[in-house]
Amino acid sequence: MLRTFGDPVLRQRAAEVEELDGDLARLAETMVATMYEAIGLGLAAPQVGVLKRMYTYDVGDGPAVLVNPQIVDSHGEWTYDEGCLSIPDVHVEIVRPKVVTVQGIDLDGKEVVFEGDELMGRLIQHEIDHLDGVLMLDRLEADQRKAVLREMRRAQFDDAGAARVGARLDAGDNGRRL
Repeated sequence: MLRTFGDPVLRQRAAEVEELDGDLARLAETMVATMYEAIGLGLAAPQVGVLKRMYTYDVGDGPAVLVNPQIVDSHGEWTYDEGCLSIPDVHVEIVRPKVVTVQGIDLDGKEVVFEGDELMGRLIQHEIDHLDGVLMLDRLEADQRKAVLREMRRAQFDDAGAARVGARLDAGDNGRRL
């Protein structure tokens, strides 16, 4: 089950994965299915209530899993209307580094190092934030965060139910969220 804004597990730092076993592989399969069902680009384990440092993703090349990821380099700057599966119907403009290099391991225990720019770089940063208990709203200026939270509260009572704040979707992401 996908955890959403307000669930305390989303605010906790996930633990390093110590053992790569069948349970972890089954978790990854469940996460990929959940990610696709929710029309997502990525999904961190805490978003399904599991405090382990891993995430699944698919930006068009098929599903993949990264375990114990860490960003080892970043540069540039890119502004993007970011959405989140755990904060439905909210998209906010966030500035992050444009290019990041991430290091981790795959489910076979092999080291993985790659560079992601623009959307992939954004996904890496967003999912690692989840592993650290950080939500995209935490990346906003205080005034903007308050305005978004106010809109989210208002949307809970609004028949329309949408809390879009300065939202737009890039054509290249097919409406999928991080």
